[in-house]
Amino acid sequence: MRPDQLGIDLPLGKDVHSIRRRIEAMEVVLERSFVIPGINRPVGLDSIIGLVPVVGDIIAMGMGAYIVWEARNLNLPKWKLLRMASNVAFDTAVGAVPVVGDVFDFMFRSNTRNLRIVKKHLDKHHPETRVIDQ
Repeated sequence: MRPDQLGIDLPLGKDVHSIRRRIEAMEVVLERSFVIPGINRPVGLDSIIGLVPVVGDIIAMGMGAYIVWEARNLNLPKWKLLRMASNVAFDTAVGAVPVVGDVFDFMFRSNTRNLRIVKKHLDKHHPETRVIDQ
């Protein structure tokens, strides 16, 4: 199925604005898909699939690596890409530890950190893609 058939409006282009929207959408899915009732803390797939030993952490790492790959398509400097990759690697390594890693996944949001790096770069070098957050 195509994304538009699923009710998802993601641009498929290779332009800066389309890539930014895809990265933002992936961050929402991984970090803020829904809110836990009672504590009003948003969580996403990264925390949920991280509960599955080994396989869940590998899948979460792959999804986080997608954000780094898209950032590479935006021609971010290598040092920023390395910083983003280290965020994903650190999240994966600590997240792989049973119980402690699951709590860590809940608190450390590597994908949100990586989105912040991408937004800061784009706001400086491509201000026309800036979106006012609500």
